[in-house]
Amino acid sequence: HYQQELFQNPEDYMEITQLRIIETAVALIIYVIIKLLLNRYVNNIVVGNVSTSKGSKIVKKAINLTLLSAFIIVLLSIWGVNQSELAVFVGSVLTVIGIALFAQWSILSNITSGIIIFFNHSVQLEDTILIIDKDYEIEGKIADIKLFFVVIETTNKELIYIPNSIFLNKMIKKKTNV
Repeated sequence: HYQQELFQNPEDYMEITQLRIIETAVALIIYVIIKLLLNRYVNNIVVGNVSTSKGSKIVKKAINLTLLSAFIIVLLSIWGVNQSELAVFVGSVLTVIGIALFAQWSILSNITSGIIIFFNHSVQLEDTILIIDKDYEIEGKIADIKLFFVVIETTNKELIYIPNSIFLNKMIKKKTNV
């Protein structure tokens, strides 16, 4: 019914199409600006630290994937996909992903924990720390923060990989050079 009305009045159809093209261009410009600003923010956090560049690439990929998903949803709504149909589609996709990841919940929590550790933890790369545990204490320097693990380099030059979700839940003493 809606399309029949558009074909009866071609001028209205052209105006709607032009408006959608302008909205798409604005959305694309906003997407690119936000992507550049967030990537620059991540780069500023890791300036001068070569070992962090790997971690920053992973964080950038996660941010870019999230931004791209949001951009695609915006484009679909601009070009006339019914919002209720879009909500059902997105809900279905998220449900399938949720079910697929249910057995691998630790993977999702490690990714989330890795991003939290990277941006908002009291310790950073190259800090010397002591992880306080009742069974086994670990002392060393934070060598890298990866997508799933924090890498600790001990004084014996051994590398210990601790899952991000576990690292986030441990008591950590930050050593200072006095």
